[in-house]
Amino acid sequence: QVQLVESGGGLVQPGGSLRLSCAASSDIFNNYTIGWYRRAPGKQLELVATITSSGVTFYVDSVKGRVTISRDNAKKTVYLQMNSLKAEDTAVYYCNRYGSGSFIWGQGTQVTVSS
Repeated sequence: QVQLVESGGGLVQPGGSLRLSCAASSDIFNNYTIGWYRRAPGKQLELVATITSSGVTFYVDSVKGRVTISRDNAKKTVYLQMNSLKAEDTAVYYCNRYGSGSFIWGQGTQVTVSS
């Protein structure tokens, strides 16, 4: 089973930036479309962005223009560069397969946007 480790979260002021990383334990990871998801306090898990195995990207409207998803297959890692952060971006961020099936969920990484 592929294990995922998210990192890079933290406390940042509104307007700030963070780069999240999602590192996988297996090369199998590189064959799949990967999504970044987030769960804000009291809310359901929501999709943020996806990237296919060939690098085609998708963003939900709420982050479009502020977020960039990318991947480095040699490192078995997917990144989420987040700029112009807002308070409503506060959440625990997770990565996993997008579509049918999932890998083992990681612990996630907390992003807190606050002044």
